[in-house]
Amino acid sequence: MITVRDVRKSFGEQAVLSGVNFEVRHKEIFGLLRPSGSGKTTLINILTNQLEPDDGTAHVAASSFETGLMLDEDGLYPRLSCLENLDLFGRIYGIPLSNSMEALKNVGLESAAKKAASTLSKGMRQRLALARAILHSPKILFLDEPTSALDPRTTEGMHELIQGLREKGATIFLTTHNMEEAVKLCDQVALLHKGQIVEHGDPLEICDRHNSMRTVPDLGAVFMKVTGADLK
Repeated sequence: MITVRDVRKSFGEQAVLSGVNFEVRHKEIFGLLRPSGSGKTTLINILTNQLEPDDGTAHVAASSFETGLMLDEDGLYPRLSCLENLDLFGRIYGIPLSNSMEALKNVGLESAAKKAASTLSKGMRQRLALARAILHSPKILFLDEPTSALDPRTTEGMHELIQGLREKGATIFLTTHNMEEAVKLCDQVALLHKGQIVEHGDPLEICDRHNSMRTVPDLGAVFMKVTGADLK
């Protein structure tokens, strides 16, 4: 569903991506793990046709309409209700308005349909942003740190939603800084460091290679082992 071959991108003299390669298969959750300044945002912008690579190819087997985005900035309209936020998005993209309430049901926000987005908790805003991303039943979902700053209970609920979307047929590209989350959700992960993939494969196998205690190490420990660089 996603194929990236030797993608390179520079801004001026700064190389941001330096020969990135990976594939994401149908109905797979692919995790991109990274420290700050790794090139993640540039890579997502290339995959979502917001940037062109300088070299290499990035192919996404879905049109823009068949792609859902949940990025760092949720872009919600604070004065509009949950339902109005989705209806506005639906009108812009020609999506039946009946989809709006169904999407709210899918993320557990049906009872908050008339609440203004400005009154929502962080977790509810995250779920509303996810509802907007799945409003048109996309084939491919890009989720940029969907559980960032959420409490453990809300995070667990978000994990269940993501797993449910995959079971319904979606292919998911997930960015996270949490190795435990990657192990729980992802079929394969790639570790992006200074514009290069430094590890790629099954998350449990990666943990086994870099952790003699046979527990899930934190992401910083894995990067430290792989690159010798402390992420803190």
